[in-house]
Amino acid sequence: MKSIQSLIVSSAECRLVALLFLSSIASGHAAEPVTLNLKDDGYRGIWYMNQPSNDEYVYKYSGGLGTYCAKHRPFAIYCQEVDKTFFCYGGTTKSSNQQLLHMVSYFDHKTKTVPRPTILLNKQTSDAHDNPVISLDDEGYIWIFSTSHGTSRPSYIHRSKRPHDIDEFELVPATRAEGDQRVPITNFSYMQAWHQPGEGFLCFFTRYNYPASRTSCFMSSKDGVKWSQWQRLAAIDEGHYQVSGVGQSRAGSMFNYHPKGKGLNWRTNLYYIETKDIGKTWQTIEGKQLSLPLTEVNNAALVHDYEAEGLNVYLKDVRFDEHDHPVLLYITSKGYESGPKNDPRTWTIARWTGSEWTMHAVTTSDNNYDTGELWIESNDDWRIIGPTETGPQPYNPGGEVAMWQSRDQGASWTKVRQLTSGSEMNHTYVRRPLHAHPDFFAFWADGHGRRPSESRLYFSDRDGNVYVLPRQVEGNSEVKPELVNP
Repeated sequence: MKSIQSLIVSSAECRLVALLFLSSIASGHAAEPVTLNLKDDGYRGIWYMNQPSNDEYVYKYSGGLGTYCAKHRPFAIYCQEVDKTFFCYGGTTKSSNQQLLHMVSYFDHKTKTVPRPTILLNKQTSDAHDNPVISLDDEGYIWIFSTSHGTSRPSYIHRSKRPHDIDEFELVPATRAEGDQRVPITNFSYMQAWHQPGEGFLCFFTRYNYPASRTSCFMSSKDGVKWSQWQRLAAIDEGHYQVSGVGQSRAGSMFNYHPKGKGLNWRTNLYYIETKDIGKTWQTIEGKQLSLPLTEVNNAALVHDYEAEGLNVYLKDVRFDEHDHPVLLYITSKGYESGPKNDPRTWTIARWTGSEWTMHAVTTSDNNYDTGELWIESNDDWRIIGPTETGPQPYNPGGEVAMWQSRDQGASWTKVRQLTSGSEMNHTYVRRPLHAHPDFFAFWADGHGRRPSESRLYFSDRDGNVYVLPRQVEGNSEVKPELVNP
């Protein structure tokens, strides 16, 4: 191997080609990947599709999915100490829109610039379910959790070699407790990594066939190296999707479930559970202690029985209001197939008032996978930014991005600005940076909904001004993203 590496020339593109080749010939699912730590010369997101539908919409979902999916979080974090927003995304090579590279970069709020992004690793797949997520620890080290779609590929945890620095990462030899032994952590799906000051990491994730097809799980770690036992949170019928969040005094997860015998495209009901002691105990929002994993459809964590209404539930975001009460954002629809027959796709807020759940519709859009998130700026300034407006590929995922605002804690909503219009491709998966700075307030990608395409990456400020990250960066200097909606 050393003799091959010694032939790699200094050109960034040649080094990238050579190291991607080395990565591809490394033993299939070896315990250690080739950690590339290379600089790319631009920002290029991955294009991905899932399940051809054999109709005019072509795929169940598709497009520029560099910030996919809603069950991966977070993709970006603002760090006040260095006044930068660090972010990761699913990138790709110049020669292919569909070879997944795990990318890391930052936006410098002092200079309003971005550097050349770092290629962390080649994930050996075209599947955007393997996209990375990001976290920062108390010392400023950047952590990247490289997920996998199921158990057929390995997962990895990396940490930056220096605080607040994206240039070099090293593989973390992470292990978890299993009985009185420790075993390597080599696989996880749909990772949601939250770091709490002084407490360490709280991670919600999915384990396939553990025992349900998709079992919702939780683990924690003080140092990111030695992790707790994996806790099974829910394993009802065929399993779940979950979306989590962290408040002032609690961490919570909302989830749906897959009814047995209906196929994994059917997902319904809305559940919520939380912990106030980093996973030692779990309870309902009313404080009722739970015995986990939950295995019955009708249980104390049920927020709303959407199955009785014949509706699917697509999870988007979990936030906590000024009283540390959970606020859930999700979409309901009549079925999983694209097209008008499953309208309306209703964006819905479920808010715990302190005594009950109240539910309010926000708006409707044209696809189950139209994804945005919730910003709680103050008690009378809640915002949703997402692709709620019809895009150039109607009824495919994404569309044109709009900002909605509520002045009454989610009871009513007004569209205050449309951020994109006249686009050639749908904008998809708008994400909220953790501790979002007003200058880098939302982060997403675009891509064609019905055929493979290039994908660009965007961010907006709090006022709704949108910037595109450069697909080509000349030299090694940092560059200012281009304003696209003056």
